[in-house]
Amino acid sequence: MAIQVALLGAGRIGKVHAKAVAATEGATVVAVADAFPEAASALAETYGARVSSIDEIASAQDVDAVIICTPTDTHADLIEQFVRAGKAVFCEKPIDLSLDRVKSCLATVEEAGGTLMLGFNRRFDPHFQAVREAIDEGRIGEVEMVQITSRDPGAPPPAYIQSSGGIFRDMTIHDFDMARFLLREEVTTVYATASVLVDPEIGKLGDYDSAMVVLTTASGKQCSISNSRRATYGYDQRIEVHGSKGAVTAENQRPIAIEVATEQGYVKPPLHDFFMTRYTEAYAAEIASFVKAIESKVAPHPNGDDGLKALALAEAALKSVAERRAVGMDEI
Repeated sequence: MAIQVALLGAGRIGKVHAKAVAATEGATVVAVADAFPEAASALAETYGARVSSIDEIASAQDVDAVIICTPTDTHADLIEQFVRAGKAVFCEKPIDLSLDRVKSCLATVEEAGGTLMLGFNRRFDPHFQAVREAIDEGRIGEVEMVQITSRDPGAPPPAYIQSSGGIFRDMTIHDFDMARFLLREEVTTVYATASVLVDPEIGKLGDYDSAMVVLTTASGKQCSISNSRRATYGYDQRIEVHGSKGAVTAENQRPIAIEVATEQGYVKPPLHDFFMTRYTEAYAAEIASFVKAIESKVAPHPNGDDGLKALALAEAALKSVAERRAVGMDEI
């Protein structure tokens, strides 16, 4: 029997997840809810699903799981509603912008015995997964240093900045999760610097567009993160992990992976210019993992605790920038 999934939110990311569900063996989209009826109807028609309200989906007997793609300020309430209704929940990050609200939401999930997976899709990127596999297999020895470069081609509009929670909660949070994924130890200290170098309007909204972060674990392992809202050459996504016996690197990806050599030199095609195309495989793989977890009745990963810890690192980074000092995670 197929896992029957409802989509909450029919926008850009909702469409991506609907496509992933449809491509996953043993899963099907049965219902779509969205504040904009036309968007819900269009997505539902594409996948042979019905348009329903949030409450109708919560009480529906033919819905096993929901994928939450709604605005951030609705996530925690929806997670609580659907775990209480006995549905497995996949939610885009973050659960909320408040640590206290995230903690109370996770307490509800635990009390209800609910299933919750969080959308840190980069863990499912095949290139980044191969990096983790090289670490797990001991091919580079003990991890000592991690370098993560994550730069967007351009800054989002001011309206997005205002509701996003800022660069650390919105953008760097993916890198905080990846740092934990690769270090395999919890971070104890965060030191961050941030500037407005790309767009003065971002600064007027109280945010930053350029940031550097150094994370340190109790054993002394380190991770450096470089973020920018401007990379004129494309979507810049690179990782290097240095270990006691060597190093492993995931380079930037291109839609066309060729290199032309002439007397003028070596030329490669441009990088991906959008996260939706760069991480297409990752989005599909994370939904397949969610469905498999439901079928196998095992706890999915990344989970709510991963979301909480990534958000706590974002809070530490903000505190570090404000106070111009290293911040211990025991302060957050």
